[in-house]
Amino acid sequence: MKFLAILALCYSFPAALAFSSVKCNNPSTSKSALHASRRDVIATATASMLALPSVVNAAAAVQDSLGIDEFLRTGVDGGGNMGVSSQAGKSRPQTGVVFRDGTDVLQKKGDVSAEILVGTKADPKSVLISFTAPYKLETGSVYDVECRDQKTGDGAFLAVTEKTDGKSLEDLDSSFFMKRLFDPTGRFSFYGPPTDVKVKKSTMVEGNRLLEVSFSNLSQSTNAEIPRTALVVATIPKGTDNAVMLVASANASRWKKGANVASKTIVDSFSAIPSPKTSMKLRAKDRTNGASIDF
Repeated sequence: MKFLAILALCYSFPAALAFSSVKCNNPSTSKSALHASRRDVIATATASMLALPSVVNAAAAVQDSLGIDEFLRTGVDGGGNMGVSSQAGKSRPQTGVVFRDGTDVLQKKGDVSAEILVGTKADPKSVLISFTAPYKLETGSVYDVECRDQKTGDGAFLAVTEKTDGKSLEDLDSSFFMKRLFDPTGRFSFYGPPTDVKVKKSTMVEGNRLLEVSFSNLSQSTNAEIPRTALVVATIPKGTDNAVMLVASANASRWKKGANVASKTIVDSFSAIPSPKTSMKLRAKDRTNGASIDF
């Protein structure tokens, strides 16, 4: 209310100044001048009041956008579902995911599928990915391939590493996979890199690399560290030189109450295989409004 009162004063001050500046030296014309100046004041004040809603709405949009911290930490936006105003002006986290032009992410009865490109601009490779998750597929400018439970914050998302330089999954250090996930521009680093990142387990299961990771997210609003645990499954599709990862995570409290089982089921369903070859040229979907697309 104080904010609105100050705005009202700011908008009405020029009108009041114009009113006081009217000279009434000639008694015969002072009355008409007074009426004219009053009309000017009313017109100016009315225009100012009409302008106020846009200012107030702008302030509300800024406040709404602040809810993104809570959304990314828990999956639940304190101000409601993450709408357009919450996403506006936010850069998409870098997951390494590049979609093939002409394709979309699909979800049917929990089954998620997408076609992505790995490699380089000069030599792109197409990969079909799929997994099953009990959460809703998220859409919007800040998402690539991600499913989340809006109530609990449990979720799963896709990520692609840098080139492996010919190394096998078994030969790659755990830090190689963590670099993508916890990079300052990564999915878990929307408001700064997480703390206490620890790789608790790292094993090979049926040709895939499986890692269990614990970390803490720092809340922007409360400065409290929120412990979280994730399962990461990584595979290198045949004929490619990038590891494709699926990451399923939940807060530490839920992890101990069964979210770990759900996450394991999700990563076990993951598949990333080369797409069937066709005569169609491989092009990356432009999600940068004309900016350069890089793998």
